[in-house]
Amino acid sequence: MEDCIFCRIANKKIPTEIIYEDEEILVFPDIKPKAPVHLLLIPKRHIVSLQEVKPGDEKLLARMILAARKVAEKKGLALAGYRLIINNGPDAGQAVPHLHLHLLGGIKLD
Repeated sequence: MEDCIFCRIANKKIPTEIIYEDEEILVFPDIKPKAPVHLLLIPKRHIVSLQEVKPGDEKLLARMILAARKVAEKKGLALAGYRLIINNGPDAGQAVPHLHLHLLGGIKLD
């Protein structure tokens, strides 16, 4: 999607600090962090939301969670803990119509 900001980031048309990258996933800081560590994990392939995930995307979702674990360990969050969030749709707070997983940590989350 040419007008999707996350697709543009994934295609390196918008610069960002890349925390982690593989052939299917990109991880970068959230521009409006809600915790000392607030990262976004996105699939490089455009998927609008969790509701748009299709059979066959299970491996991609598992890869996103495993990437979150790897990044959390790298950031020193593994022992104290961290939170993973997927907002699905505007009423749930999904501001960008591209599937993304929030990783929050570095502070006690209530």
